[in-house]
Amino acid sequence: MLLTRDTLPKTIPDIAALDDLLCRPSQALVDDISKVDGDIMILGVAGKMGPTLAGLAKAAAPDRRVIGVARFSDPAVKGWLEQRGIETINCDLLDEAEIKALPKAPNIIFMAGRKFGAEGDLSLTWAMNAHVPALVAQAFPASRIVAFSTGCVYPFVPVDGKGSDEDVAPNPPGEYAQSCVGRERMFEYFSRKFATPGRLFRLNYAIDMRYGVLHDIATKVLSGAPIDVSLGHVNFIWQGDAASQALRCLAHCTTPTSPINVSGHEILAVRDLAAKFGARFGREPVIVGKEEPTAWLTDTSQAVRLFGLPVVDTEQLIAWTADWVARAMPSLGKPTKYEVRDGRY
Repeated sequence: MLLTRDTLPKTIPDIAALDDLLCRPSQALVDDISKVDGDIMILGVAGKMGPTLAGLAKAAAPDRRVIGVARFSDPAVKGWLEQRGIETINCDLLDEAEIKALPKAPNIIFMAGRKFGAEGDLSLTWAMNAHVPALVAQAFPASRIVAFSTGCVYPFVPVDGKGSDEDVAPNPPGEYAQSCVGRERMFEYFSRKFATPGRLFRLNYAIDMRYGVLHDIATKVLSGAPIDVSLGHVNFIWQGDAASQALRCLAHCTTPTSPINVSGHEILAVRDLAAKFGARFGREPVIVGKEEPTAWLTDTSQAVRLFGLPVVDTEQLIAWTADWVARAMPSLGKPTKYEVRDGRY
């Protein structure tokens, strides 16, 4: 079944149903994938978003070879992928020889990186976020490369505007976000050197039922924990829509590579989101702090022109999240730290 607004479930009963929904392609994705030839290889496939992106790619192009590459420290991820017909390759992306031994797939989604705990070992953060991209870009000069980045490369912008568009120069606080600028610059440099087509996929806050800004807010409302609104405005997107747009970017690469912002098209107030969960849970949110006039926000006009609006809208995401959290369903235990203003993760 293809993903459309009319086929969305009212609730998501369990993890298996969530995974199936995240792996359900839209007709637009099927059409865009058909425009590019060759295998699809996903580097860093074992993270939060990688497995279902790989599953989505396989569902959209079932006759295509889809390869997932990672260290696979959790063997369950490897098994999950292989059950869905995705080939897996164990690889340490910090090892140049192992990268060079990978198959020369014409389509690459680069998802490797380090965020959580970034402040604990900054040299490793820079190695993963800037050195590894340089190794990959040199190993695959003839491939299309869609490289996951982040809206955190931008400076803070006024919350009463439209957010940063792709013409705003990166100038972020904190070494994590600075290392992400390094990642982009490495792909950009080698894209110019080798005429490698690509996209720099600046994603702001993908939403899965098990984690994300909405999960963080809903959990705090339900438990009565304080919600800091100093970074009081966000934009976000359903993880399935984000994964779909990443794969569709393969058909919309540029030479040299260029950035594209991916998130929801709305700028939303954390205070308002907390109130909506409070109404559903019958709880009064505990709000602390005061909204600052700036936040990390992106203008997704370019993505909307290319891909249309996300299939899953904000109200649907709120309803799904409230239901999931109220039933005490599993969490990945990885807060987004959306409220952090100094870039220290």
